[in-house]
Amino acid sequence: MTTFADRLVSFYAGLQLKTPLPHGVGVLNPYQRAETMACVRAFCERFFADNTERLSCWGINPGRFGGGLTGLSFTDPVILRDVVGIQNNLGFKQELSAEFIWSVIHEFGGADAFFSQIFLTALCPLGFTNAGVNYNFYDDYALLEAVKPFMVKTIHEQLALGLRRDVAVCFGTGKLQKAFVQLNNEHHFFASIVALEHPRFIMQYRRPTVHEYRQKYIKTLQSALSNESLQSNVFPFPLFPAL
Repeated sequence: MTTFADRLVSFYAGLQLKTPLPHGVGVLNPYQRAETMACVRAFCERFFADNTERLSCWGINPGRFGGGLTGLSFTDPVILRDVVGIQNNLGFKQELSAEFIWSVIHEFGGADAFFSQIFLTALCPLGFTNAGVNYNFYDDYALLEAVKPFMVKTIHEQLALGLRRDVAVCFGTGKLQKAFVQLNNEHHFFASIVALEHPRFIMQYRRPTVHEYRQKYIKTLQSALSNESLQSNVFPFPLFPAL
């Protein structure tokens, strides 16, 4: 019998985006690097070597200094080395979103407690760049239209790994929240979606109150894990004319 780790490593190893993208947009696919896959495999075998159904938390898409290097959502190379203990030569820059999420993980009880119940991922598991900087899938309607089939396909594939369907957590409000809810309304991935402010927004614009946001994250995750009633997000209007 395969484990969540086995299935997850196979999922990552098979990720390819062959769809033509708008001019100037490049794809970040860290899973094409042997060192990244070695780190991903080590991480998965440490935290996911079981068949427990996990609560899924969804970000936007990997960034250049975090998941776009490590292949692990909200985890930069520095955290992978210094906190998780997986040595790597993937880089030395730190990512604000990773810093916040790993502070939540620490306060939650540590990585073993967190990942035994929770899986971090992204609506688009591959990232994008434009003019050398991070580019979100919803920043360009043409990009969104191009990658939507890939996103739907990979969400279904991740659900099949062993994710809970009753609730999902969205790490972002505004455009990400609207896009996720609209996709969910069309494809019925989850019974409900709960949104939290994006980690980078918190670290960049709300740093003086980061502790309060950290507590909000922990309270929301604990409530979702315990099946407590949470306010799900429904938007009466579409983010785009036809997502």
